[in-house]
Amino acid sequence: MFDRFVDALTDAARRLRRVERRELAAFARWVENTDNLVHLSVLLFVPLLVAVVTELSNVVQRFSFLLFPPLASGTYTLFANPEGEYSEPVRFVAGLTAGAACGWAALRIEALLFGGGGEVLVTPTAAAFSILLAGVVTWGFGVEEPSAFSSALLVLAAPERPALYVGFIFAGSVFVAAAFAVWRRQFYQQRAELLYGTMRADDHVLVPVRGDDPRRTALFGARLAAAHEAGKVVLLDVVSDERVAEAEHSALGSPTPIAPDDGGFSDIDDPEVESAAVEAAERLDRLASTIRTRVGIPCETVVTSGDPLQSVRETVTATNCDLVVTQYEEDRGLLSEFVRSVFRFPVDAVAFRPSTDRERWRRVLVPVARPGDSAHAMVDFATRLAGRSGSVSVCTCIDREVERRRAEERLADVVETVDGPVETRVARSDVLQFIEANADAYDLVMLGSSRDRSPASRVLSPPTFEKVRDLDCDVAVVDRADVGRFGRDRIGGN
Repeated sequence: MFDRFVDALTDAARRLRRVERRELAAFARWVENTDNLVHLSVLLFVPLLVAVVTELSNVVQRFSFLLFPPLASGTYTLFANPEGEYSEPVRFVAGLTAGAACGWAALRIEALLFGGGGEVLVTPTAAAFSILLAGVVTWGFGVEEPSAFSSALLVLAAPERPALYVGFIFAGSVFVAAAFAVWRRQFYQQRAELLYGTMRADDHVLVPVRGDDPRRTALFGARLAAAHEAGKVVLLDVVSDERVAEAEHSALGSPTPIAPDDGGFSDIDDPEVESAAVEAAERLDRLASTIRTRVGIPCETVVTSGDPLQSVRETVTATNCDLVVTQYEEDRGLLSEFVRSVFRFPVDAVAFRPSTDRERWRRVLVPVARPGDSAHAMVDFATRLAGRSGSVSVCTCIDREVERRRAEERLADVVETVDGPVETRVARSDVLQFIEANADAYDLVMLGSSRDRSPASRVLSPPTFEKVRDLDCDVAVVDRADVGRFGRDRIGGN
């Protein structure tokens, strides 16, 4: 009885940890969208910074409230558009301080010319002149800042201590600008390395050796892995007969085979089996040697027997791979069940469809439908393949011209985290027509797997990669692992 109770508690704790890992993984994917990251930062940092400034300003009770509007609106402007025109720390401090100083100057000038406002706290003359002066000064010195106009007006509400208000505005804006500069430099501009999974991983690549000509698929996976210093390739050959697997394994001289489910291999006494195994081993060894010499990264070979999907699962776990690159396969015009199953694994996957004899991909086209983790993964993979001497074109298609500006901003958020020659294109066209019209200028078109779409949506409108045909370039379909739904602990089939 007690043992059953302990087992139940252990099982409940294990399930709770799985849920926690899935939720954290889903949150990490959500934050990879730059828009979500910016909005989350606004919600966290604007209230926090305003609270700190409020506590500091409470030393002088009279000005506690008057500091809020310009600093709060200015802080929001900084964090809401970190790379925007009004998000330079020096401009922020200079603009707010210049606005407050112009309001103070307007008070002094009014007092000299008209002797003050009498019973009226803020006169229309002082208000108009403070805004005019703030506009002239900020424009003339190139420090235009929207919040400068609110600081120029609010200083008029403190005629007894305008100089102190200007000092508080300067001190508060310096504090906010310093916090923003640290956040932008140490976190926002480094978000690719800190948040995006493909930037830190996807360097141990598993390539199932399938089809008549797996060479280009293997080289494609090797080029992706070679972008990272710790990159390596694992070639997996799955055979139907465990005797062939043992013979091929022995011919390769591999010290650690992945054994079949019965725990061991049978003795080989069939010359035909041994001959077929030796031939397969030589083919696999030549492919591994090509990767080592042409790409210059380590390449391991694994031979196993049984179900191909289960073999891929077990090999991913045994070899610690985080990306599967498999050959694109079709069944009656649709993606094969094997590739669809690989896409359901909790690791990133790429299905490569070679249409040419290329073994290097220097010019890559990346159509992006929406920002997010899949878009970042495709751009990351594209820049790995293109290298410093290649080029990557990231494009999106719109239906109406009024969508262009927003589309350009989305693309900028996606590409600003990667290094290398990357251009962005916004086309007013159907995406399929755009790809077919421009594919000839590229070596590779990289598409998303569209797994975030609903099944009904995929039936009504098939994914782009299933509609693209007869291109004079290779195609790669990228699938980001749905860790939030499957969980990393599912890779072993538990």
